[in-house]
Amino acid sequence: MAPQHDIVVLAGGGGTRLGGVDKSALEIGGRTLLDRVLEAAAAARHVVVVGSVAVPEHVLQTVEDPPDGGPVAGIAAGVAALARTADLAPWTLVIAVDQPEAAQATVDLLRAAASAGPDVDMVCPQDETGHPQWLLAAYRTGSLTAALLPFGTGHSIAVRRLVAGLRAIGVHTSHAGDIDTWQDHTDWQARVTSAEHSRATATHPDAI
Repeated sequence: MAPQHDIVVLAGGGGTRLGGVDKSALEIGGRTLLDRVLEAAAAARHVVVVGSVAVPEHVLQTVEDPPDGGPVAGIAAGVAALARTADLAPWTLVIAVDQPEAAQATVDLLRAAASAGPDVDMVCPQDETGHPQWLLAAYRTGSLTAALLPFGTGHSIAVRRLVAGLRAIGVHTSHAGDIDTWQDHTDWQARVTSAEHSRATATHPDAI
Protein backbone atom coordinates (compact mmCIF):
# COMPACT_ATOMS: atom_id res chain seq x y z
CA MET A 1 0.00 0.00 0.00
CA ALA A 2 1.34 3.42 -0.96
CA PRO A 3 2.24 5.70 1.95
CA GLN A 4 0.32 8.94 2.42
CA HIS A 5 1.94 11.65 0.37
CA ASP A 6 1.63 15.15 -1.03
CA ILE A 7 3.06 16.29 -4.34
CA VAL A 8 4.92 19.44 -5.30
CA VAL A 9 5.03 20.00 -9.07
CA LEU A 10 7.73 22.42 -10.20
CA ALA A 11 6.43 24.31 -13.24
CA GLY A 12 8.17 27.64 -12.96
CA GLY A 13 11.35 27.00 -14.95
CA GLY A 14 12.27 29.32 -17.78
CA GLY A 15 13.01 26.64 -20.38
CA THR A 16 16.08 28.57 -21.50
CA ARG A 17 17.50 25.77 -23.66
CA LEU A 18 14.11 25.58 -25.36
CA GLY A 19 14.11 29.26 -26.21
CA GLY A 20 12.09 30.28 -23.18
CA VAL A 21 9.09 28.09 -23.98
CA ASP A 22 6.61 27.18 -21.23
CA LYS A 23 7.49 23.56 -20.58
CA SER A 24 4.20 22.83 -18.86
CA ALA A 25 2.35 23.50 -22.14
CA LEU A 26 4.63 21.34 -24.29
CA GLU A 27 2.80 18.37 -25.73
CA ILE A 28 3.97 14.78 -25.76
CA GLY A 29 1.66 12.25 -27.37
CA GLY A 30 -1.04 14.90 -27.80
CA ARG A 31 -1.14 15.90 -24.11
CA THR A 32 0.65 18.65 -22.23
CA LEU A 33 3.47 17.83 -19.86
CA LEU A 34 1.49 19.32 -16.98
CA ASP A 35 -1.47 17.04 -17.70
CA ARG A 36 0.86 14.06 -17.79
CA VAL A 37 2.53 14.96 -14.50
CA LEU A 38 -0.79 15.57 -12.76
CA GLU A 39 -1.70 11.94 -13.44
CA ALA A 40 0.76 11.20 -10.65
CA ALA A 41 -1.56 13.00 -8.21
CA ALA A 42 -4.33 10.39 -8.33
CA ALA A 43 -3.50 8.96 -4.88
CA ALA A 44 -2.00 12.09 -3.33
CA ARG A 45 -3.62 13.88 -0.39
CA HIS A 46 -2.80 17.29 -1.85
CA VAL A 47 -0.93 18.55 -4.89
CA VAL A 48 0.46 22.03 -5.44
CA VAL A 49 1.82 23.39 -8.72
CA VAL A 50 4.56 25.98 -8.31
CA GLY A 51 4.53 28.36 -11.26
CA SER A 52 2.43 30.90 -13.11
CA VAL A 53 0.68 28.37 -15.33
CA ALA A 54 -2.95 27.36 -15.85
CA VAL A 55 -3.96 24.55 -13.47
CA PRO A 56 -7.21 22.61 -12.89
CA GLU A 57 -9.56 24.04 -10.25
CA HIS A 58 -8.89 21.30 -7.68
CA VAL A 59 -5.11 21.82 -7.76
CA LEU A 60 -3.35 24.22 -5.39
CA GLN A 61 -1.04 26.77 -6.93
CA THR A 62 1.69 29.05 -5.68
CA VAL A 63 4.80 30.87 -6.92
CA GLU A 64 8.11 31.57 -5.29
CA ASP A 65 8.56 35.19 -4.21
CA PRO A 66 10.39 36.73 -5.96
CA PRO A 67 9.91 34.53 -9.04
CA ASP A 68 12.59 32.66 -10.98
CA GLY A 69 14.41 31.55 -7.85
CA GLY A 70 15.27 28.07 -9.11
CA PRO A 71 14.04 24.61 -8.10
CA VAL A 72 14.92 24.81 -4.39
CA ALA A 73 12.93 28.03 -4.11
CA GLY A 74 10.09 26.23 -5.87
CA ILE A 75 10.25 23.31 -3.44
CA ALA A 76 10.26 25.70 -0.46
CA ALA A 77 7.25 27.59 -1.82
CA GLY A 78 5.39 24.38 -2.55
CA VAL A 79 5.98 22.87 0.89
CA ALA A 80 4.94 26.16 2.53
CA ALA A 81 1.71 26.22 0.50
CA LEU A 82 0.90 22.64 1.52
CA ALA A 83 1.58 23.44 5.18
CA ARG A 84 -0.88 26.35 5.07
CA THR A 85 -3.60 24.08 3.71
CA ALA A 86 -3.40 21.01 5.95
CA ASP A 87 -1.11 18.82 7.99
CA LEU A 88 1.70 17.63 5.77
CA ALA A 89 1.70 13.98 4.69
CA PRO A 90 4.59 11.76 5.82
CA TRP A 91 6.08 11.80 2.33
CA THR A 92 6.38 14.58 -0.24
CA LEU A 93 6.99 13.84 -3.90
CA VAL A 94 8.85 16.53 -5.82
CA ILE A 95 8.25 16.33 -9.56
CA ALA A 96 9.54 18.67 -12.26
CA VAL A 97 6.95 19.32 -14.93
CA ASP A 98 9.33 18.22 -17.69
CA GLN A 99 9.25 14.54 -16.63
CA PRO A 100 6.94 12.98 -19.28
CA GLU A 101 6.48 9.65 -17.49
CA ALA A 102 6.30 10.97 -13.93
CA ALA A 103 2.98 9.23 -13.34
CA GLN A 104 4.48 5.83 -14.09
CA ALA A 105 7.67 6.59 -12.14
CA THR A 106 5.60 7.59 -9.10
CA VAL A 107 4.37 4.02 -8.74
CA ASP A 108 7.97 2.84 -8.34
CA LEU A 109 8.85 5.69 -5.97
CA LEU A 110 5.92 5.04 -3.65
CA ARG A 111 6.57 1.30 -3.60
CA ALA A 112 10.14 1.96 -2.47
CA ALA A 113 9.04 4.59 0.06
CA ALA A 114 6.54 2.16 1.58
CA SER A 115 9.31 -0.30 2.42
CA ALA A 116 12.00 2.25 3.33
CA GLY A 117 13.44 2.11 6.81
CA PRO A 118 13.15 5.04 9.24
CA ASP A 119 16.72 6.11 8.46
CA VAL A 120 15.87 6.80 4.80
CA ASP A 121 15.25 10.45 3.95
CA MET A 122 14.59 10.17 0.24
CA VAL A 123 13.96 7.71 -2.56
CA CYS A 124 15.58 8.78 -5.80
CA PRO A 125 15.90 7.18 -9.25
CA GLN A 126 18.60 7.74 -11.84
CA ASP A 127 18.18 8.56 -15.50
CA GLU A 128 19.70 6.48 -18.29
CA THR A 129 23.05 8.26 -17.89
CA GLY A 130 23.25 7.51 -14.17
CA HIS A 131 22.41 11.00 -12.92
CA PRO A 132 20.18 11.14 -9.82
CA GLN A 133 16.77 12.63 -10.52
CA TRP A 134 16.31 14.81 -7.43
CA LEU A 135 13.33 16.49 -9.11
CA LEU A 136 11.53 13.18 -9.53
CA ALA A 137 11.92 11.83 -6.03
CA ALA A 138 10.07 10.97 -2.83
CA TYR A 139 11.23 12.80 0.29
CA ARG A 140 10.36 12.03 3.89
CA THR A 141 8.57 15.28 4.68
CA GLY A 142 10.23 15.93 8.03
CA SER A 143 13.66 15.45 6.47
CA LEU A 144 12.83 17.73 3.54
CA THR A 145 11.53 20.55 5.72
CA ALA A 146 14.58 20.30 7.98
CA ALA A 147 16.89 20.40 4.95
CA LEU A 148 15.12 23.52 3.64
CA LEU A 149 15.43 25.48 6.89
CA PRO A 150 19.02 26.74 6.49
CA PHE A 151 18.28 28.10 3.02
CA GLY A 152 15.36 30.42 3.77
CA THR A 153 13.37 30.96 0.59
CA GLY A 154 15.83 28.74 -1.28
CA HIS A 155 16.53 31.28 -4.00
CA SER A 156 19.57 30.48 -6.14
CA ILE A 157 20.41 27.41 -4.02
CA ALA A 158 21.60 24.36 -5.96
CA VAL A 159 19.53 21.22 -5.45
CA ARG A 160 22.78 19.39 -4.74
CA ARG A 161 23.23 21.51 -1.60
CA LEU A 162 19.68 20.82 -0.44
CA VAL A 163 20.04 17.05 -0.66
CA ALA A 164 23.67 16.83 0.47
CA GLY A 165 22.83 15.74 4.01
CA LEU A 166 19.90 13.47 3.16
CA ARG A 167 20.22 9.71 3.35
CA ALA A 168 18.98 8.35 0.05
CA ILE A 169 18.24 4.97 -1.47
CA GLY A 170 18.03 4.40 -5.18
CA VAL A 171 15.00 2.98 -6.92
CA HIS A 172 14.86 1.36 -10.30
CA THR A 173 12.40 2.86 -12.74
CA SER A 174 12.47 2.93 -16.52
CA HIS A 175 10.37 6.11 -16.55
CA ALA A 176 12.85 8.75 -15.35
CA GLY A 177 14.16 11.42 -17.69
CA ASP A 178 13.41 15.06 -18.44
CA ILE A 179 13.16 17.44 -21.37
CA ASP A 180 15.86 20.10 -21.52
CA THR A 181 16.37 20.42 -25.28
CA TRP A 182 14.33 20.08 -28.45
CA GLN A 183 16.17 16.83 -29.17
CA ASP A 184 14.94 15.53 -25.80
CA HIS A 185 11.43 16.52 -26.85
CA THR A 186 11.76 14.66 -30.14
CA ASP A 187 13.14 11.56 -28.44
CA TRP A 188 10.38 11.54 -25.81
CA GLN A 189 7.72 12.08 -28.44
CA ALA A 190 8.88 8.97 -30.27
CA ARG A 191 9.27 6.97 -27.05
CA VAL A 192 5.84 7.82 -25.65
CA THR A 193 4.07 7.37 -28.98
CA SER A 194 5.63 3.93 -29.40
CA ALA A 195 4.77 2.88 -25.83
CA GLU A 196 1.17 4.04 -26.09
CA HIS A 197 0.75 2.33 -29.44
CA SER A 198 2.08 -0.91 -27.93
CA ARG A 199 -0.35 -0.65 -24.99
CA ALA A 200 -3.27 0.01 -27.33
CA THR A 201 -2.33 -2.97 -29.47
CA ALA A 202 -2.13 -5.25 -26.43
CA THR A 203 -5.47 -4.04 -25.07
CA HIS A 204 -7.44 -3.88 -28.33
CA PRO A 205 -5.57 -5.95 -30.92
CA ASP A 206 -8.45 -5.93 -33.40
CA ALA A 207 -8.70 -2.14 -33.39
CA ILE A 208 -5.19 -1.52 -34.65
